[in-house]
Amino acid sequence: MKELITDIEINASAENVWKALMDFENYPSWNPFVREIKGGTAVGDRLKVFLKPSGGSGMTMTPKVVKNEPNLEFVWLGNLFVSGIFDGRHSFRIEPINGNNVRFVQSEQFSGILVPLLWMFIGKSTRRGFEEMNSALKKLAEDK
Repeated sequence: MKELITDIEINASAENVWKALMDFENYPSWNPFVREIKGGTAVGDRLKVFLKPSGGSGMTMTPKVVKNEPNLEFVWLGNLFVSGIFDGRHSFRIEPINGNNVRFVQSEQFSGILVPLLWMFIGKSTRRGFEEMNSALKKLAEDK
């Protein structure tokens, strides 16, 4: 298993960060990594997610929502073809620091038999995508 974790401090309330994070309709206007999300946000819902890190190639996936705790955490689980080949548990977590400051943590746990092979191709660009999204979310939430 491989895990990728990035974080950023955002000078905004958890509610403002959550509102921006869950406004999937506006992702194309601000998000440089997760370019588009369609679907519901309830546990068990399927999403259609288009990811494209800068300088990388795009990929569409259809993960299932496995956790939705408003103002705290949103998690989906996706896989390549079938479970066990290349799976990713993607988490967006908001950790309160004080009333108007939070730490936004974006992480993914990769598992499956193809992780060692595919990690060589996606590791750097995925980290860059997470960091670019984190910075863009910070700007969006702080400007509101």
